[in-house]
Amino acid sequence: MIDYLKVPSPCYVIDEVRLRANLELIKHVSQASGAEIILAFKGFAMWSVFPIVREYVSGAAASSIHEARLCFEEMGALAHTYAPAFRSEEFGMILRYSSHITFNSLAQYEKFSPVLKREGKHISSGLRINPEYSEIAYGLYNPCSPGSRLGVTAPELADGLPEGVEGLHFHVLFESDSQTLEKVLDVVETRFGHLLPKLKWLNMGGGHLMTRRDYDTDHLISLLRGFREKHNIHLILEPGSAFAWETGELVATVEDIVIRDGIRTAILDLSFTAHMPDCLEMPYKPVIMGAFDPVDGKPTYRMGGNSCLSGDFMGDWSFHRELKPGDRIVFWDMIHYTMVKTTTFNGVPHPSIGIWTNEQEFRLVREFGYEDYRNRLS
Repeated sequence: MIDYLKVPSPCYVIDEVRLRANLELIKHVSQASGAEIILAFKGFAMWSVFPIVREYVSGAAASSIHEARLCFEEMGALAHTYAPAFRSEEFGMILRYSSHITFNSLAQYEKFSPVLKREGKHISSGLRINPEYSEIAYGLYNPCSPGSRLGVTAPELADGLPEGVEGLHFHVLFESDSQTLEKVLDVVETRFGHLLPKLKWLNMGGGHLMTRRDYDTDHLISLLRGFREKHNIHLILEPGSAFAWETGELVATVEDIVIRDGIRTAILDLSFTAHMPDCLEMPYKPVIMGAFDPVDGKPTYRMGGNSCLSGDFMGDWSFHRELKPGDRIVFWDMIHYTMVKTTTFNGVPHPSIGIWTNEQEFRLVREFGYEDYRNRLS
């Protein structure tokens, strides 16, 4: 259990014990199903814990040249790389850092396939497909919404695969269960089944939230094993959230209490828009440890960010006692898809990053200062 009073504020802190528990489960699913499971950096890219991650999985998925390089240099592996579009001036480095490259369109594949053929090493090529089916309720995250720019549709592949394509890749899940994956696979078989016998691999993307407490991992294992054996194909999953799900928190401090129009706002030493952008984008209300949904008669507060954006706040939460400056506020489950999206907007100091180790000690990994803000500008 993390002792949050030993953690500086503001700070993202990951719990090694909880991280290893997630990794153990992911490794079990991989071994039992025969599917390869790799880490998607777009959801979790805290490279200071990659030595721990490498004890359980051997690869990672990248969505840009910088993520591919991070995989090569810090994970010690060649990346499974996909991007909506590759730039000609970067593609040589993409080749250097990748074992698999997935293209978003037939035009992108046609543009770069001659480069792949000239490459001295074999790099497995794939196409991202759009099954035109997804149960994602949030339009921001739905790659199958009308007019989506992501993936090749079935009619475009009616005549078969281009020469040299060895795999297909879909990504249509978001914090989903295995029952949803089963429905997606039925659609993939219906619309792209004529291509499956010609493939070496099928990448099922991310969104498989197998480390959530109510996730049916036995059903997932059975589903993956059955699909793999039916089609004699190598399966790849690349979750991001599942690796870091509920493994760490964002620790903050109350700096002031502002009362206006009957609303009490606790001003924190961090920013929602800069340090928890998903809360405002999605939006969703995060869990605060020791707080609960508003109750009449209990002290109730908004949480206000320390930027000048008027909408940099979330609310409301009730507490068992009045808040005061200096109190700690601990936001639950703030490691996946939060740390990777932060900014230095308004120059608000970026939270530190640390690890609560197996030895029940806090280890500071990174502090951020003025130079980090300045060096992003010109």
